[in-house]
Amino acid sequence: MKIVIIEDELPSARLLRRKLEDLGYTVSAVLQTVEESIEWFMSNTEPDLLFLDIQLADGISFDILGQVKPNSAIIFTTAYDEYMLRAFKQNSIDYLLKPIEDEELKNAIEKFRQFRHPKPQFDLASFEALFRNTVQTYKERFTIKIGQNLKVVTTLQIECIYSENKGTYVYTNENGNYLLDQTLDALIPQLSLRISLGSTEAL
Repeated sequence: MKIVIIEDELPSARLLRRKLEDLGYTVSAVLQTVEESIEWFMSNTEPDLLFLDIQLADGISFDILGQVKPNSAIIFTTAYDEYMLRAFKQNSIDYLLKPIEDEELKNAIEKFRQFRHPKPQFDLASFEALFRNTVQTYKERFTIKIGQNLKVVTTLQIECIYSENKGTYVYTNENGNYLLDQTLDALIPQLSLRISLGSTEAL
């Protein structure tokens, strides 16, 4: 079974890949952006199963699906609230809420295997319309690796994001200070102006 992960948060992508490999599956590629994903699909055989984050650094995953139109079965990964999760179910699209639990991952893959022949038909157009109409374009949370664990930090918890010694850090209202895997330049288009951005290197 050929599996591809499209996820712009490296800690989440690495953890999902490790979980899949622990279950005995091989991940053919881990892609981070809309542009990179479209280029990959143009020059590679499409996967059997696609783990797809909804909101990426340079757009949303529906921008990929609209251009390459893969026949792959799709399991969305999301950090959105219960309202969005109900929308997934209503559209017969499987989903995993980040950070992803082992049992939920196993169940999602088992569901895929049961319906693999034929593959389920998803109403992607309806779900895309629902997503675009109900979800802000700004990033709402970050998944941060702390040791072997992942921590979800929402933008409401963030006091500021700053760069120091070539690293990008998020400081929260709980006095937490966490290293991010993206640069300030990459983060700016994804964030609301409510969040303070800065660089100690420029001070």
